[in-house]
Amino acid sequence: MSAGDMRIYLGQLMAERLEATEAGLGENVLYMSELEDDLAAARDAYVGLAVTEIATLWGELSGRQVGWVARRCQGGVVVRDG
Repeated sequence: MSAGDMRIYLGQLMAERLEATEAGLGENVLYMSELEDDLAAARDAYVGLAVTEIATLWGELSGRQVGWVARRCQGGVVVRDG
């Protein structure tokens, strides 16, 4: 699923929440709670997908990044490879 697809799904969930409230389902705690959980999960997924797509595009445009590789982190100190 792409970030665009997830954005559409998020919009559908937001519309569902509005329609449910207008239909009087705002007082249905279980339904609204599950809908809010779905909205939160969709928002998180949207952000993750968008960041991944941006990072992928950045990598395609600028090429592979080369530098030192962190081997381990102990007590907040990063030990470099080589």
